[in-house]
Amino acid sequence: MAGGGGGVGQKVDDFQPHSVKDHLPGVDFCVGSSPIWPESILLGFQHCLVMIGRTVLISTILVALMGGGNVEKAEMIQTLLFLASINTLLQTWFGTRLPVVMGASYAYLIPAFSVGLSRRLNIYVDPHQRFKQSMRATQGALIVASFFQMIIGFLGLWGIFARFLSPLAAVPLVTLTGLGLFIFGFPLLADCVEIGLPASVILIFLSQYLPSMVSSKRARFDRFAVLVSVGIVWAFAEVLTAAGVYNKRSPRTQLSCRTDRSGLISAAPWVRVPYPFQWGRPSFNVGDAFAMVAASLVAVIESTGTFIAASRLGSATPLPPSVLSRGVGWMGIGTLLDALFGTGVGSTASTENAGLLGLTRVGSRKVIQLSAGFMLFFSIFGKFGAVLASIPFPIMAALYCVLFPYVAAAGLSFLQFCNLNSFRSTFILGFSLFMGLSVPQYFNEYLLLSGRGPVHTGSTSFNNIVQVIFSSPATVALIVAFFLDCTLSRGHSSTRRDSGRHWWEKFRYYNQDTRSEEFYALPMNLNRFFPSF
Repeated sequence: MAGGGGGVGQKVDDFQPHSVKDHLPGVDFCVGSSPIWPESILLGFQHCLVMIGRTVLISTILVALMGGGNVEKAEMIQTLLFLASINTLLQTWFGTRLPVVMGASYAYLIPAFSVGLSRRLNIYVDPHQRFKQSMRATQGALIVASFFQMIIGFLGLWGIFARFLSPLAAVPLVTLTGLGLFIFGFPLLADCVEIGLPASVILIFLSQYLPSMVSSKRARFDRFAVLVSVGIVWAFAEVLTAAGVYNKRSPRTQLSCRTDRSGLISAAPWVRVPYPFQWGRPSFNVGDAFAMVAASLVAVIESTGTFIAASRLGSATPLPPSVLSRGVGWMGIGTLLDALFGTGVGSTASTENAGLLGLTRVGSRKVIQLSAGFMLFFSIFGKFGAVLASIPFPIMAALYCVLFPYVAAAGLSFLQFCNLNSFRSTFILGFSLFMGLSVPQYFNEYLLLSGRGPVHTGSTSFNNIVQVIFSSPATVALIVAFFLDCTLSRGHSSTRRDSGRHWWEKFRYYNQDTRSEEFYALPMNLNRFFPSF
């Protein structure tokens, strides 16, 4: 080793002060452990609170586009929460077994928009009838998309792909799974900066600075920083609303800042249980189905990034490909349930909840299952759920500004397995990260300015397929990084080690590492039905 001035007898570890870790140390509770019951319940409620923001935003956008009002929006929020609860339990019981919340996916918005704006629905003049017909069309397309996910999952096809995924290719995927959602961070926080910015500052102070100021080991204020910060700023927003601060402001400002503009509390029923085909019998359209299949592929890719981040932040070992494939199969079952109940969109692993694992340092599976219980309660008792759903969205955006970076940082942590002194590695990393941000920005800006994507052939379904795939930063980054990693200097002797493949070699098959049983084993000895592909 040139330079450094080390003596002959100096230990090798002195030149490498931070050793490589295949699981994250410093986590208070890993996947299989959990805090005491009172803390677990509060942490479960905190996870439920975090994912409500995503649910409300997607419902608000879709219902308004499809012609619905506050009543339909309240019913859709209840349905999304109900299915999020069921899908989360299925994923934590039978899927990857990781502490992930399965919530509504942004990837399905583009094909849902295409359905809502379809000319064939112009014959319905009544807004409520148009909304129901739009939901039936999305139901049919989601049914087809769910079978695609189940096929690539349960047949092990996604596991075969995962076997060739190296740490070098995983870095852009996981990093942009977090960073790719930046539009839901500060841009939405700034819609009401007087409540969004204080929420962000309070959350950072409580979670990062306060723990070092409190000497007692029993004080764990940072675990509940989200609850405290939301409570304080929400009360502050109530005071501003009651004081009439926003009475003469623009409608957009009032919608973002006031606490009495959601219309959900009065529209939501006290008790309502979502049921299959509540909007009517599904309708099927080939073009809509193909676009939804593309969206389901994007949801699988983004969920893969979140699964990998959750395994890291939950102090589990890297996922064996067979476990990842099993999780994708159960994602397909979740999407099928979404279709049958009529959520309008499919499910994905929630990025913000994965970030909350890092913020709290609690990666407990039981905590996530308790959060599913809270979702189930708020989905049935609509008035209570509507109260939480009425939180001004800039407050939720402030949370995202802290939680999404945890997922991005989890992706960057895999750089420890790679050789960053290799020009091959630096090119693949830099190029895939740059293109993962640049290409979706171009596609989204083009769509926003012209009302259609840059690809505008005579086939609307093909246009939507291209738009869905290339609007996802994580998807573009994975395509570029995976292709380059598998083709660039493939025959060189150092390529395998530079990409970090040798570090993940022992996790390629389920039984090659004894810790796989600890983190990913199914209950009741069900592993025998899911062979290691």
